[in-house]
Amino acid sequence: MTRVTVSYQVPDGLSELLLSRVREVPDYPKPGIAFKDITPLLADPEAFGALVEALATLARELGATKIVGLEARGFILGAPVALAAGAGFIPVRKAGKLPGATLAQSYDLEYGSAEIEIHAEDLTADDRVLVVDDVLATGGTAEAAISLVRRTGAGLVGLAVLMELGFLPGGERVRKALGDAPYQALLTV
Repeated sequence: MTRVTVSYQVPDGLSELLLSRVREVPDYPKPGIAFKDITPLLADPEAFGALVEALATLARELGATKIVGLEARGFILGAPVALAAGAGFIPVRKAGKLPGATLAQSYDLEYGSAEIEIHAEDLTADDRVLVVDDVLATGGTAEAAISLVRRTGAGLVGLAVLMELGFLPGGERVRKALGDAPYQALLTV
């Protein structure tokens, strides 16, 4: 696949709008964690619409024919992005949640491991795939999704997230996994 040069720039004011709608919840889910809650952003049609349009613009620029959304909040973002971009939507689910033939990919967590799956027939060599998720933390789930997309034979055109937790190693990890494909975080906190 030919490398695509991306000239996408986050629109003026978008980062501020999005960040103003992300609520920080201290000590959730455990003491010392500052959880980034995107539900206020999703509840605001102006902010949610701007987020969807920004990601759809990126998807169109990259020539994406399919948007892969990661369970669960990647579904909330990925489905409307796919619709706005004129692309299909493909869910990547936790193991055991999809009927029929699937491809699975294991990945490590801080304390243990997990597995995600995609329908084996949902992507073809003709597809150009943008992976979409809400938050990039350690990068394990995104890296596993990138591997799944590549295993289907589809072309991977990039990874886009609403927010990267810059104090964690996820950005560096996914850039390595993406190779030449671009990575876009609309916010870095």
